[in-house]
Amino acid sequence: MDTAERSRIGSAGELALLELLTGSAQGRVEHVAAWSDGHGYDIFVDARQGHAHLEVKTTVRTGRLTIYISRHEYETMLRDPAWELVTVRLNRQLKLMAVAAVPRAWIAANVPSDRTALGRWESCRFDIPPEVPVPGIPSLSEMLVESAPEVLRGTPMAHGFYI
Repeated sequence: MDTAERSRIGSAGELALLELLTGSAQGRVEHVAAWSDGHGYDIFVDARQGHAHLEVKTTVRTGRLTIYISRHEYETMLRDPAWELVTVRLNRQLKLMAVAAVPRAWIAANVPSDRTALGRWESCRFDIPPEVPVPGIPSLSEMLVESAPEVLRGTPMAHGFYI
């Protein structure tokens, strides 16, 4: 897949999740990536119960989840307890089908390590096994309105994340 198509799909996933969260979170939802890529996350949720910094990775593929994470995103995860990696699966018409979170511990255990001061990784690819993502967005559970869609709470809208 070329970078322009990957960018188009990524943007569609961010916007689909943003739209879903706007009516579902008990607070302010901002698409911070729309004005700056320097935050280390894409969506900010600020509610009375807490806040979340969501880094969104999107796919239209079924059966396999491959994502890329930057060094900056990873370092943001390390220092920001509100950071969460959220995966969004869209269908080919770019309609949201599933939402899941990738646990921080899994990311930390699988990220490359720098071996010397002469080289460091700046971006890496993860091929995430099907059993790793947690359906929904766990960090938002207390921040959602009662009528929030089940897909945010962990129930897939279609056939699940990988099918």
